[in-house]
Amino acid sequence: MRGLFGYPLETVYLGVLIVSGSLTLLYILLSDMIDGIFEMPDHPWFSPQLILSFFTVGSASGFLFERYTGMSSALIVLISAGIAVIVVLLLHFFVFIPLRSAETSLNYSETDLEGSLAKVIVTVPSDGFGEILLQWKSGAISKPAKSMDNEEIASGTEVIIVKMENGVAVVAKHDPYYISSLHKGGYA
Repeated sequence: MRGLFGYPLETVYLGVLIVSGSLTLLYILLSDMIDGIFEMPDHPWFSPQLILSFFTVGSASGFLFERYTGMSSALIVLISAGIAVIVVLLLHFFVFIPLRSAETSLNYSETDLEGSLAKVIVTVPSDGFGEILLQWKSGAISKPAKSMDNEEIASGTEVIIVKMENGVAVVAKHDPYYISSLHKGGYA
């Protein structure tokens, strides 16, 4: 039986599988820290998870073909590389890209909240703070709120966030027709 580096090909495939599988597991557990230490560039095609996945799948399929079929070793390498490329492409497009976009869609800045509609859940007194609840892409967000016009806003009232000040939403009653803001010469 021919081999590589003096070892049978089954052993080489198994060794690569064990090493790449272990590195994949280690990378999953420590990826944020590793990315921070080495400041790896965020290139979608040469990411460590794709490279490690390629070697893991390629060596696993190579090991299985070498062990259970009578095909030539060169053909096994080509088939294993093809299987690995297909699996890595599927992982990239159907797992990693959706995860990356979901990760970025959960974040928001306070300026993103300005102009959003919310519902008062704790009455906002004229000279104090209440609480609002707004529906956002990532779910419901609760924020402390104060009235822009120094008027009491009852619980259950729909309001608009005019601006954010140090984590506190400055709100006004929502007027879909802008009648009250036009009358006051307001912020429309």
